[in-house]
Amino acid sequence: MPLQLPPEAFRKDDTTPDSRFYQVPRFVTHIDDQVIAAITETYREILPVGGAVLDLMSSWVSHLPPELDYVVTGHGMNAEELAANPRLSDWWVQDLNADPVLPLEDASFDAACLCVSIQYLQDPVAVLTELRRVLRPGGPLVVSFSNRCFPTKAVAIWLALGGRDQARLVSAYLTEAGFDAVEIREPLPPGGRGDPLWMVIGRA
Repeated sequence: MPLQLPPEAFRKDDTTPDSRFYQVPRFVTHIDDQVIAAITETYREILPVGGAVLDLMSSWVSHLPPELDYVVTGHGMNAEELAANPRLSDWWVQDLNADPVLPLEDASFDAACLCVSIQYLQDPVAVLTELRRVLRPGGPLVVSFSNRCFPTKAVAIWLALGGRDQARLVSAYLTEAGFDAVEIREPLPPGGRGDPLWMVIGRA
């Protein structure tokens, strides 16, 4: 059954352009060290070494395994943050809520990651459909998130749900966008110490 959600589900409290919100760089990490380590370990397992990786909605750090080489293209909302990211070989700035079309060729990446940012997309299926387009067949997408966000910029349905239901929502996004073998992972339990971590992985 197609994913059907009312427009109100993707409303934000702060309706000003996202480009204005992100014009000031934020050189901080929004998740704790334990979560970062778990994300890095999953990247080590999933992302093909030496492959072309798209880091969508990135910033000044990508959490990739430091000992492994990738050719990483980054996208984000702040040029200063992206320029400071040593893992990016190329990058661009784009507001995906204003324009979800990626300026990238079909089947040009081996893998993609989207870390702690999917809650801000107002047309997530359109963006994920574009992600699937630019991935080579079978290429993995790793979506990760915790319980932290900028609440005025997160969409309403995200704020209304908890971790497990948020993961199911992301899984539905990926399925609607045409990803296969979609799986939900909970590497760090919400009841444990520190930040919780959820991951949803699909393949193009």
